[in-house]
Amino acid sequence: MSLSLTFHGAAGTVTGSCFRLSTPEGDVLIDCGMFQGTKTIKELNYRPFPFDPAAIKAVLLTHAHIDHSGLLPKLTRLGFRGRVYATGGTVDLLEYMLPDSGYIQETEVERLNRRNRQRGRAAVQAIYGQDDAIRCLRRLRRVEYDRWIEILPGLRARFWQAGHILGSASVEVEAMDGRGEPTRILFSGDLGPGGKSFHADANAPERPDWMVLETTYGDRDRTDLDEAGRQAVLRAEVMAALAAGGALIIPVFAVERTQELLYDLDRLFDTGQVPTVDVFLDSPLADAVTGVFRRHLDDLETDGDPFVRANLHHVRSVAESQRLNSLTGGAIIMAASGMCDAGRIRHHLKNRLWRAQDTVLLVGYQAPGTLGRLLQQGTPRVRIHGEEIEVKARIRSLDVYSGHADRSALLAWVAARKGVNHGLFLVHGEEEARASIRQALLADGWPADRIALPALDDRVDLAASRPLAPAERHARLAPAALAGSDWHNRYAQALLTLRRTLDTAPDDPARERVLAGVMAALANTASAVGAPADTASADTAPGGDASNDKR
Repeated sequence: MSLSLTFHGAAGTVTGSCFRLSTPEGDVLIDCGMFQGTKTIKELNYRPFPFDPAAIKAVLLTHAHIDHSGLLPKLTRLGFRGRVYATGGTVDLLEYMLPDSGYIQETEVERLNRRNRQRGRAAVQAIYGQDDAIRCLRRLRRVEYDRWIEILPGLRARFWQAGHILGSASVEVEAMDGRGEPTRILFSGDLGPGGKSFHADANAPERPDWMVLETTYGDRDRTDLDEAGRQAVLRAEVMAALAAGGALIIPVFAVERTQELLYDLDRLFDTGQVPTVDVFLDSPLADAVTGVFRRHLDDLETDGDPFVRANLHHVRSVAESQRLNSLTGGAIIMAASGMCDAGRIRHHLKNRLWRAQDTVLLVGYQAPGTLGRLLQQGTPRVRIHGEEIEVKARIRSLDVYSGHADRSALLAWVAARKGVNHGLFLVHGEEEARASIRQALLADGWPADRIALPALDDRVDLAASRPLAPAERHARLAPAALAGSDWHNRYAQALLTLRRTLDTAPDDPARERVLAGVMAALANTASAVGAPADTASADTAPGGDASNDKR
């Protein structure tokens, strides 16, 4: 059997990172992540794996973000009995993140099933629960950076600093093909932008045979700011929010983004650049992860402990979180999740989006179809927990806290590898981002036949000298279904538009005419597709908000 690589996630989309390397000694996964974004994409988390979990010999994990690690408990529950290799920082984070993810699956599915029972629909089973996540932790094995470890006979791996989050790594794999010849494959993982507060810059070996490169921000460049410049940008946003008279709500990613914001706020408070207002960290996971960062202070590139202050309040209970609803202004509330698709942030947004004096500050990537992306796009009305909310709050975005390399940094990282012997696969990006990186590489002199943009579930033969043609293509979702919003988003928007139309109609007869037209259109459409016209709902697909934090 020769070497092959199958792209079971992060191919044509940003999330669900999962690459299966098939070798003469068995199959190994690089990452086993959860899909995030639209309900159509998240539904993939509920489907069977497109491989036998019991046949997987090991998992090499690039980092702890849920879109790279979040399906490990499901993998274990369905028969995986191998080891999961990860750096010490990643292992420490997963001890909190995976059980938290299991809790989210249980609670969000419980909420969905209450609605399903009311509507006479079948119950949905959680992807996995807390107990599954805790059992999965027994599979974890710590590895050190820059040291080869044997994974299987004829297959070894080495982890390199990726500069993305605590413990993040690029993974170099050396495997023997069917002819006994060594082949080196470099998986970039998620690459940091350089100049981060807590980590060294990304590094990796030169000239692998094959490279798998993330392209999350492959279509954009950011302004390069040093620490002082980044803090100045944050100061301007905080001061503007306080001047508006309301609270500042920051949807945060529990890992890295929360800690960077706390670090910068600590500096701004201590230097008097921002008034010492109360900061409420309303995320048990972010609170626990901050504790992990404190344990790794000796490994982080920072002075002192920025995570302990008299005006920093750790909100742990639901009751404490609910009491924040009474705050009228002069405070900062940080709550997960960063894309506003789960957790306590949705309750805060439900309570505050309609208040013109409040500010919502988005500080990271917002996947298509998420509530965060809708707010970022200026959607005037949104639905949260089935209720319509008018967006009057100030919606602001910052990209200076991104944990990802931008277009120029990605290209510089590739250039530092001094090429590849066989080919490069572009993954972990929307189509525009992948196409932009490909075009830039072509302009730099890369041959077109050395660059591939794999689709979901494509399998390529690494014994081939070029990666253009997949050996197999059995996608679980068509590429179009991975891009942009889906019918669930359009259904929610249609409800909001109908409500707005009825509210602004001049009189009841006009409203009756609108409804009659809608019902006639539904009847005609239902007849054409052979379905009743009264069964459409955004809650028929599982997936809901059962997602965890990302970049």
